[in-house]
Amino acid sequence: MLQRFERQIGTKLFVRSHTGVTPTPAGEQTLRRALVLLLDFDRFEADLLGVAGTGPLRLGSSQMDCLPTFVERLDDALPGLEVTVHLEPSSAVLARSLARATLDIAVIAMSDDQEVPLAKHLGHRVLLPWVPVFVGLPARHPLAGRDDVDLADLADEAWIGPPGPEDGSLTSLRAAAHRAGFTPRIRFECPNGGGRPLIAAGDCAGQLEPTAPELPGMVVRPLKNDPMRLRLVLAWRKERVTWDQAEQVYRAAMTSYTRHAMASVPFRSWWTRRRDERSWDSLVGYFGETG
Repeated sequence: MLQRFERQIGTKLFVRSHTGVTPTPAGEQTLRRALVLLLDFDRFEADLLGVAGTGPLRLGSSQMDCLPTFVERLDDALPGLEVTVHLEPSSAVLARSLARATLDIAVIAMSDDQEVPLAKHLGHRVLLPWVPVFVGLPARHPLAGRDDVDLADLADEAWIGPPGPEDGSLTSLRAAAHRAGFTPRIRFECPNGGGRPLIAAGDCAGQLEPTAPELPGMVVRPLKNDPMRLRLVLAWRKERVTWDQAEQVYRAAMTSYTRHAMASVPFRSWWTRRRDERSWDSLVGYFGETG
């Protein structure tokens, strides 16, 4: 089909090799236009379907430290509509809940190296193409004073097992640790956020969402070269959520997350270094050039 389309327009869209395909300049332009058309089609489809069902809008969310701000903005963005919130650490569970219609809309954090499939009948938009995973360390840890921490230097630490391991969080940690030359020793299994007192007590290290606040006795530090990353996706049931409602939720989530991120000292410090290294191009549209 692609070759037929290329013949039709008279130019190549992709350069093909044994390792895959790479878009040509014309292909890049076609992809950008196609994304706009797909968004318009989603809006058209949503308008045709309308909104079925009654009752509150059931929203699911991965753990985000900006969640209270996000919920507050939702109340302003969707006046007159009751929204219930279900916090779920597993991206796979959130995706299944949408597919099975036990949730209507969800903000899903996916490990960058683990694909969580979304049902074909769901609408979805990328909130953030990627954000780094940070690490929580005891404030008295020898590495706590560094700007960032090499994952290999944490080889002897006890770790908190990431919640929702079936969606790739634990797999991602083990893969990153393997690349760094060690196998992480998982000592604690805790509900999402429940392990922070253990970190502060000096018992372990733990993966953290990058806007996580520093608590007494605990510091939050970036990992050198970002060995683990997340992407944030908004997905919804088209027959239950209108395009305009999805757009309002999208804006509320984006505004809450980006403002919360830039108010976080560890994240802002990481962002400033990434910006100065000119390696922030895929995120500049989200966090801005100056922050």
